[in-house]
Amino acid sequence: MKLHKLGLALMLSLPVALPAVGWVTPVHAEQLKAKEGWYGKLVDVEFVKQNVDIPPKKGVMIIDSRPTARQYDPGHIPGAVSIPDSKFDQMAGNLPQDKSTLLIFYCGGVECMLSHNSAFKAEKLGYTNIRVYSDGSPDWAAKGTGQAVSAAYIKKLQDEKANFMLVDARPKRMFDKGSIPGAVNISDSEFDKHVDKLPADKATPLIFFCGGLECVLSNKSADKARKLGYTNVKTYVEGYPEWARLYGEAVAPGAVSGAGATSAKAAPSIEAGKEKGTITVASFERIMKDNPDSLLLVDVRDAKEFNAGTAKGAINIPIGDLEKKIGTLPKDKPIVFLCGTGARSGEAYDAAKLLRSELQVYFIDAEMKFNADGTYSLKEHAK
Repeated sequence: MKLHKLGLALMLSLPVALPAVGWVTPVHAEQLKAKEGWYGKLVDVEFVKQNVDIPPKKGVMIIDSRPTARQYDPGHIPGAVSIPDSKFDQMAGNLPQDKSTLLIFYCGGVECMLSHNSAFKAEKLGYTNIRVYSDGSPDWAAKGTGQAVSAAYIKKLQDEKANFMLVDARPKRMFDKGSIPGAVNISDSEFDKHVDKLPADKATPLIFFCGGLECVLSNKSADKARKLGYTNVKTYVEGYPEWARLYGEAVAPGAVSGAGATSAKAAPSIEAGKEKGTITVASFERIMKDNPDSLLLVDVRDAKEFNAGTAKGAINIPIGDLEKKIGTLPKDKPIVFLCGTGARSGEAYDAAKLLRSELQVYFIDAEMKFNADGTYSLKEHAK
């Protein structure tokens, strides 16, 4: 009997494996303890990381409660909006209309009350899904996925003639249409080929930008720069669209812009499009009807796509093979690059002008559908 009781006691003292259940603990930092005066619902850096994305995650707004010029502008969580607590009432209209939107407030760390104050104010306005990242900007700088800067901060650096490099991560044809003054073009797709453009001093501040909040190129290039050992890398996620709206459009130095610009070597019948390097759909269709042999058509899609159907007379050089085959293209005949949307053909144009500037190259920036019999249809992109 004593042995039986002893065995039973041992069994009860051992940990018991409980079966898994179909739910998880809500937000990490509900486990964090709020100090006196703090907003009660707290989150940590891992929770914030899950809600930081470019393009911004739908149903989420991250709000920086610090002063704008002195603290938000030089460095903030990418995609965060600036609503300083001191101006909360005046700027409350910038909050989303949907009161169930997840609002994440942060400020300058555990000694900063601004984010908590703003969270309480948002709750009074009827918002029902509010969290505070109490560790705030110092913790994000140490553990987050990189910081962003504002247009005003870049303008300030330019006006002060500060030592920094501004990098446009968009393709060259976009850069040539307009970019932020002083920017260097290192397209993300060719980043590895042009790392020599980056400064030798790895501590030099680098700011990458591209085509706005829907564009991921600057984030990708910034990550590549960090992996190369650059220690002060930030992004301007609102990018050139916001800059152009705030400060006006600017054509990059050395770029050629404007409708009707044609190469001196181009066939007289070619009508250049509004975007540099393009041939208008009307011009292309007219030439293909009257004198198709006057053009060399190069389909830059993959071989599988090409074999399924292409324009009559076109040759196939997939975009990945263009660099090694660029020497086979004639310089005495206009060349038109083709693909399905204008994306790969535009990239081919950029590469050809870079590798052999003497070539008479164009591309079609339109939707193009190919048939197995060599016919095709063209549709202008919606304006």
